[in-house]
Formats: sequence, C-alpha cells, structure tokens
Amino acid sequence: MVNVLANIASILIIVELVIGNFANVFIALVNCIDLINGQRISSADGILSALAVSRIGLLWAISINWYFTVFNSDIYRKQTEIIIRIAWAVTNHLSTWLATSLSIFYLLKIANFSNFVFLYLKKKERSVILVIMLGTLMLLFPHLVIASILETMQMNENIGNVTRNTKLKDITNFLNMTAFTLLNSIPFFISLICVLLLIYSLCKHLRRMRLHGKGSQDPSTKVLVKALQTVISFLLLFALYFVSLTISGWNSKKPVMLLCHAAGLLYPSSHSFVLIWGNKKLKETFVSVFWQARWCLKERKPPSPQMNNNDTR
Repeated sequence: MVNVLANIASILIIVELVIGNFANVFIALVNCIDLINGQRISSADGILSALAVSRIGLLWAISINWYFTVFNSDIYRKQTEIIIRIAWAVTNHLSTWLATSLSIFYLLKIANFSNFVFLYLKKKERSVILVIMLGTLMLLFPHLVIASILETMQMNENIGNVTRNTKLKDITNFLNMTAFTLLNSIPFFISLICVLLLIYSLCKHLRRMRLHGKGSQDPSTKVLVKALQTVISFLLLFALYFVSLTISGWNSKKPVMLLCHAAGLLYPSSHSFVLIWGNKKLKETFVSVFWQARWCLKERKPPSPQMNNNDTR
C-alpha cells in the first residue's frame, strides 16, 4: 500500500511538472516575443512574466527535492541540500509576492473607491508594486541567512548522542516552520484583503447598475469577476500549498512527503492556467496555438484505407 501511494504521488508530480512548465514557459514566451517585436508590455504582463519565471524555478526546486526523497541519494544529498533549500526559498518568496502584487494590481486597477488614499495609490500603481517588491527583497536576505544556519545545524546533527540530535532536529524544524508561517501569512492576508475589497467593489457596482436599470453583463462587471476568480484561485491554491508544506515539515514518512509534494505542486502549475484563461491576450494566443497544433497533427495523419479505395475507384 505504501509503495502504491508513493508511485501514484510520483506520477502526479511528473505530470504536474510537465503541465506547470508548459504553462509558465508559455506565459513568459508570449510576453517575451511581444517585447522583442517592439510591442508595449503592460504592468500586468510584466508581473505575469516575472511570476512565470519564478514559478519555473519553484517547480524545479520542488521536483529536485522530490527526486532526493524518492531515490534517497545520500552521497549527493549532503552536498546539494542547502543549495536546493536556498533555491526553493528564493523562488517561493518571489512567486508568492509576485502573485500578491498581481492581486494588489488588480485591486488598484479595477476597483472603484472614493477614498483619498486609494485614489492616490491608484494613480501610483507602478510605484506601489515596485516598492512592495523591493521591500519584500529586504525580508528575503535575513530569511536566507536563518535558513542556511538551520540547514547547517541539521546536516551536523549526526554528531553527538541520539537524544541531543532528536532535540536539535525538533528545534530546527520548529524554527523553520515558524519562519515559513510568518513569512507566508503576510502575503496571504494581503491577498485576502484584496479579495474582500474586490467583492465589496463588485457589490457596489452591481447595485449601481440596478439603480440605473442596466444589466449585470456589462464589460466592467466581467472584468471585476475575472479579477476575483484569479485572486480567489490564488488564495485557495496557496492555502493548499501552505498546508501541504506544513504537513511535510512535521512528518518525515516518505509516502506522506510525496503526497504533500504532489499537492503542493498544484499551486505553481494549475494557477498558471487560471492566469492564462483570465488574460485576454494570453487566452487568444493559447487558443490560436492549440488550433494550429491540432491542424498540423490532422494534416500529418495518413489517409484512411477507405479514402484510398475511393480514390482508386
């Protein structure tokens, strides 16, 4: 049973890795081609491109960690574990805060409030996003220093008696999970506030439409709904990602860790498809590429025997 669960989790991880890399490479490639062709890249496209690149790194960091968990490569593990954890910390930090910045961008761009502070931030949306990202980079450096120290302590835990090593491992796990919880709760609650404000703005907009005798299917309503879908999907998938990492941090059993890795990979892989579907340019390009690929495969398909017989006749 244990081997079956491990095999299922490994298959899911491989599938999510392929799908996630495809979606994120697609986002980055489309915006990169537009930039090369001299087209103007919007702030949203810039955030999406940076988010896609960070998630590619996050996918590979989680996947390499999964490889070491499955194959238990002790020879290479001690030499590369700190590097993998640091790479994961950097890509996880960037991915989380870029997604949070996207939520803030949608709020400032789409929502309508008469508050003076909101109107000022709305005019300075690019500066707000830039300040947030620069501010979060200041949090990243001390986190990397702490993570490196804790990883070094865990790697040296074989020295000494068993009781001392067990206590040291429990302490380092507790400090790791505490730092992870604190650093990830901040962007989660910021995104949650963005969701609540977007819902409030949508309700005000729908009430205004009813007062003026207009329907609820106007373009501005659709834009608000799409933004809400994107931010809510991020919150749900990020919550799943957070819970899976928390469980794997406290449970060292291989099947549990593999299942947690598979659940956690849903966040950087599937949310990218939500972003593609919520962006008009990316959606149209994706549909166009899909139909072109389908047409090419159909053209390469050999003619059926029945068609050959008809031609002979």
